Amino acid sequence: MNLYGILKSAHSGWRYIVLILLVVAVIQALAGWLGKKGYTEGNRKLNVFTLISAHIQLLIGLVLYFLSPFTKGPTSEAVYRYWKMEHIAIMIVAIVLITIGNSKSKKIANGVAKHKAVAIFFGIALILIIGSIFMMVKNDPSRTLFGIS
Repeated sequence: MNLYGILKSAHSGWRYIVLILLVVAVIQALAGWLGKKGYTEGNRKLNVFTLISAHIQLLIGLVLYFLSPFTKGPTSEAVYRYWKMEHIAIMIVAIVLITIGNSKSKKIANGVAKHKAVAIFFGIALILIIGSIFMMVKNDPSRTLFGIS
């Protein structure tokens, strides 16, 4: 297996770590916000681990972007346009939102307001990531929703 294949498998598998952490972080943040709970060290650690996992995914994805044959084709074809423009743009926006949400939560003193910031920013990022995964399956027939490719 070459470097591209290894990174592609790593990127495809790592998405589950990012998704699981992001879902748990959003659920915890919503519970804290709506339940008016304090912000704990456990909440902070979960948010930081989510942030780190998303940034690792971004770094692997950026290397793949420059190695992938899918970013070399014409943008007039859906599969190439998705990998060349849509996927990377959506994922960068999602990771920026995660970063902003984590940063805002550190600057806020009130625990409920911290949960609210995380819930909103991480929640929007989660919606974008899930939407992008569905777009991937639609635009690239070689990919499956839950398959590691």
